[in-house]
Amino acid sequence: MNECVPAAHRGARSTIRATPEVIAEGQTLYTANCASCHGAEGLGDGEAGRSLVPSPALLRWFVQMPMSGDEYLLWAISEGGQRFGTEMPAFREALTEEEIWKIIAYMRAGFP
Repeated sequence: MNECVPAAHRGARSTIRATPEVIAEGQTLYTANCASCHGAEGLGDGEAGRSLVPSPALLRWFVQMPMSGDEYLLWAISEGGQRFGTEMPAFREALTEEEIWKIIAYMRAGFP
């Protein structure tokens, strides 16, 4: 999956440490921007995602897989799911890169 990441995002690595404060901020951002489709615990069971085809990604497990590198996650969240044939919106205009990294930190912490 990381092989399809465009040059603009290749080699991207998180710029933040996953401190308790960062994870808490990531949770707030995730709840506001992602949970309606991906569910509160990343199980793809959010109310808004129930009618989507394909269904929202099961982020709880997906972010732990080796193929879910930083560059891939940053790209997918920033640019949305059009390239993958999904209805996930692009968040590059709504969230800063730092906010996206905080969401990723929260997800990688296991949706505490």
